[in-house]
Amino acid sequence: MKLSEIVEKLGLKVKSASERLDKDVTRGYVSDLLSDVLSNAEEGDLWITLQTHQNIVAVAAIKSLAGIILVNGREPEPQTLQKAEEEGIPIMISDLPAFEVVGRLFEMGLSGT
Repeated sequence: MKLSEIVEKLGLKVKSASERLDKDVTRGYVSDLLSDVLSNAEEGDLWITLQTHQNIVAVAAIKSLAGIILVNGREPEPQTLQKAEEEGIPIMISDLPAFEVVGRLFEMGLSGT
C-alpha cells in the first residue's frame, strides 16, 4: 500500500517530505520507545508514535521506515521537521489516539509484527 493512500484514507496532515508519499508501506509498528523501534521495526514499516523530538527522524532513517505518524494531534518540534526534510522522512499528524490509528490501519489491510 502506498503512503499516499494512507494519508488520504486517514485524513493525515503531512508535515514533511510530501514528495515521498509514493513509498510502499509494508507493515505498521507502534511504539514510543526508540530502542524498541531500533530493535524491532523493519524497512518499509510505518511508525506510529507520540514522540515529537528529532531523534525519531534518526531512528526512521536508520531503519529505512516509510514514514512516521504522530498521534493525538501532536506537532513535531521545528528541529524535527528540519531533520525530516533533510532525511526525506515523511512525518504526518493524526488527531486520533494511537489505538484508533492502528485499528484503522489494520482495517485497511496493514498488519504488524
